[in-house]
Amino acid sequence: MNDALGSGLAGRGLVCVRGERTVFSGLDFAVPPGGALVLRGPNGSGKTSLLRLVAGLLKPAAGTLLRDGAPLERDRHRAGLVYIGHRDPIKPVLSVAENLAFWSGRAGGSEAALDAVGLAALAALPGQVLSAGQRRRLNLARLFLASGDSEAGLWLLDEPAVGLDQESATALAGGIAAHRARGGMVMVATHGDIELKTAATLSLADFAPNAEAARAHDWFAA
Repeated sequence: MNDALGSGLAGRGLVCVRGERTVFSGLDFAVPPGGALVLRGPNGSGKTSLLRLVAGLLKPAAGTLLRDGAPLERDRHRAGLVYIGHRDPIKPVLSVAENLAFWSGRAGGSEAALDAVGLAALAALPGQVLSAGQRRRLNLARLFLASGDSEAGLWLLDEPAVGLDQESATALAGGIAAHRARGGMVMVATHGDIELKTAATLSLADFAPNAEAARAHDWFAA
């Protein structure tokens, strides 16, 4: 990794501990403005943990997060942050449009976001009647609502294409591309394929606690 990176988001020497288990250690990454980083690795390798750490939902046991070359300032960082995890936090008694307004903290702009994910016709329906795929699309509508903001920020996406049909997956890829074109950054954890042109890839398995020992063993055995 290039420590001279002057803009964007970066992590240096990150260590994540959950309970008594070290999930990963010595992890470095960088996402420049307009960049995308795809997180790969088996279940339990720390993809979700890294996204939650960057979102500020977890604290690193060691290491530093940097924004534009300086230690990350949480308030500024969160102002442009959209984090979409595994769970779809839909309130069943609120309508589709009301759920989106609740998440965004504003009443306007939901029509275009719902149209982008194919839910405009369901705007008045309560969240409790949505199918699993529709619930996932409603959660992803937050991205299209955020894309109207004046300042592009950071999208953290955990398996965003799960449960989506091909049309919705194509819309998602287009939304991510538009966000990046505006200088926005994206980190995506995924097991499958998602179309992200010129995206970098980070293998979490390379930062497992025993990875360094395994590499040393392979070197001596060679």
